[in-house]
Amino acid sequence: MIGIFKPAKFITPVDKSEADSTYKRYRLQMFLVAYIGYMAYYFVRSTLALAKPELIKDGFSMTEVGLLGSGLAVAYGLSKFIMGTVSDRSNPRYFLATGLILSAICNLLMPSFLSFSALFVLMIFNGWFQGMGWPPCGRIMTHWFSDSERGTKMAIWNTAHNVGAGLLPMIVFVGIALFGKWQGIFYLPAFCAIAVAIFVLVCGRDVPQSVGLSPIEEYRNDYPLEEVEHGLVDREKEMTTKQILFDYVLTNKYVWYMAIANVFVYCVRYGVLNWAPTYLTKVKHFSNWYSSLGFAFFELAAIPGTILIGWLSDKYFAGRRAPLGFISMIIIAFGIYAYWQSTSQTMTLISLGVIGFMIYGPVMLIGVAALDLVPKKAGGTAAGFTGLFGYFFGTMGAEALMGFLVQNYGWDSGFIMLIISSVLASLLFILSWNVHKKG
Repeated sequence: MIGIFKPAKFITPVDKSEADSTYKRYRLQMFLVAYIGYMAYYFVRSTLALAKPELIKDGFSMTEVGLLGSGLAVAYGLSKFIMGTVSDRSNPRYFLATGLILSAICNLLMPSFLSFSALFVLMIFNGWFQGMGWPPCGRIMTHWFSDSERGTKMAIWNTAHNVGAGLLPMIVFVGIALFGKWQGIFYLPAFCAIAVAIFVLVCGRDVPQSVGLSPIEEYRNDYPLEEVEHGLVDREKEMTTKQILFDYVLTNKYVWYMAIANVFVYCVRYGVLNWAPTYLTKVKHFSNWYSSLGFAFFELAAIPGTILIGWLSDKYFAGRRAPLGFISMIIIAFGIYAYWQSTSQTMTLISLGVIGFMIYGPVMLIGVAALDLVPKKAGGTAAGFTGLFGYFFGTMGAEALMGFLVQNYGWDSGFIMLIISSVLASLLFILSWNVHKKG
């Protein structure tokens, strides 16, 4: 089983007369594999958020459903880091598909085990398999798209989870109708994820050299200035886990800044998103349809916002990711306040859309910064490290701490925590203000 994860061997180079058209075709193909593959991960990750109101009706407490989300988040964060180190030396084609299938199986099992302890164990497993999604996609994006275009391309790719989470309520609606009970929330998304995994296996490839093409830097004549200055000549040399961790990740203070900023960004992201259906139905008294619409609106509004922020970071900020991260988090703090205080249904949805429009920019920028700050052979590990902090601490705060605060001190305390998190994230972006500026 482990053998199929190994990187594909390099083959005889494609004839120069065909290289350009072949490269363009494979770049599009691999982008779609990464985009659609990661989109499907959200079909089988966000089902819990939509099932929360039903679980509470069945006797689960707010704290318990918060702990379920925390279990998934902590396992995901650990897996994203550990599996990221494996992914840097693996074939993303098999790695991405395997995690997707295993996560789908967890979702298929959930309706049969509706006790807290059983669901918690399944959430742990699901979170671990979810950690197999981002790292292989990061490997794809760093090997098929070069440094100067990566902010824009990663911004477009990053909308995959917005599309996935935005489509999920519609898939769930059909699933409930097909299966005739609310447990259909888990079934149809799982079958869709398995279908996508088959697509990834059929269409996926490894690095450009595995299909006879030159490295992306050579093809586009685009070499990162940092790597040129530090004399990194053999960009295609595979490194050991020890080299990756101690030469490029753990000793880089800017990777640490991004990791800690990710704690607060993820706290805001999931503190708003995962509690939106519950907050909208219980406090704002939205119908189930309108609360699901708010969930989808948050995710779909992020698509233009993420692309715009990624493009701006490449075009007008010379590859610097931190300034736009700072601006975004300040705007988000005001958006959270409006969402909290709004008394009209329209303004509530608009403020939720503003938060969604802005929040995935910083999420994406931290991921791109992690790839920018290390050699591409260490990208999965660096992204996994920042993800570890985001999910282990940030999402745990969004789920368990948010649930505890709301249950014991009311919703106001939860919103105060989210606003404070937004401000702290913006301050951490200031520490990396001019990092990765290109000439």
